[in-house]
Amino acid sequence: MDFMATCPRCQASIAGDSIKCPRCQLPLKAHGHPGIPLHRADQGESLCLSCQYHFDDSCTYPQRPVATTCTLYQPVSTAPSPSSPPAEPTAWKIQRWLGRHGALIAITGLLGLSLLLVLSR
Repeated sequence: MDFMATCPRCQASIAGDSIKCPRCQLPLKAHGHPGIPLHRADQGESLCLSCQYHFDDSCTYPQRPVATTCTLYQPVSTAPSPSSPPAEPTAWKIQRWLGRHGALIAITGLLGLSLLLVLSR
């Protein structure tokens, strides 16, 4: 179901999934992709002043600190609270290690088997 929004430039009614405004052609989605929202600052303001990435100094956007449009904007008020990530189960760690070192384990096993066969004669 499409919802109606208004264009920030000309205030025309537009479909919520529109890529650009049909009246003034203002881009509403980043890179012409309907799944990438393009956040815009009000006239004369910067998005960086209220962005979480600016305050924690993790922003790598080239237009920082005066960006007026941004695809990664995260308002400070809605930023998730910092917490430690959940502990990863030991079985997952072992499975990931075996996946990374599977070739080495196989070669070591073949060398050990070959050595065992040579020594048993």
